[in-house]
Amino acid sequence: MSRLKIGPRNDETCASIVSLDGHIISWTREICYLDVYMVSSTAFKMHHAKCDFYRAADAVFGKVGRIASEGVILHLVKSKCLPVLLYGLEVCPLTKTDLKSLEFVINRFFMKLFRTTNIDIVKTCQSQFSFDLPSIVVEKRVKKFNKSLTKSTPS
Repeated sequence: MSRLKIGPRNDETCASIVSLDGHIISWTREICYLDVYMVSSTAFKMHHAKCDFYRAADAVFGKVGRIASEGVILHLVKSKCLPVLLYGLEVCPLTKTDLKSLEFVINRFFMKLFRTTNIDIVKTCQSQFSFDLPSIVVEKRVKKFNKSLTKSTPS
């Protein structure tokens, strides 16, 4: 069992805590709960699952390779890989830097799929295939999450 510190003094060392049964509960910089990684920082932050997204996208490429059309591959990525990248982010305050980092992952995937390094071509392909960037998807999910919270809150 470990503890995680969040707040302005998150980097200060603290004494370990001893539980009633004598086990030491140590402090850590990162905790995984339900496959979501929370990291110690000044504000609540989660570690993004970029590696897991790349692993899932490579698995899609491994199964369908260049046999399937780009539309089919993008549909598979949108339904199977994008949720891996965005899991749990509706409850976490994201900075512009966080969103740019997520968008970079998607842009790199498009560069691989369409064999280009030109960002203008990538943007055109995203538009043509109606592939929303993570910033748009997260914004929609946050609104939906907040709406569900207001419905479930007793008056």
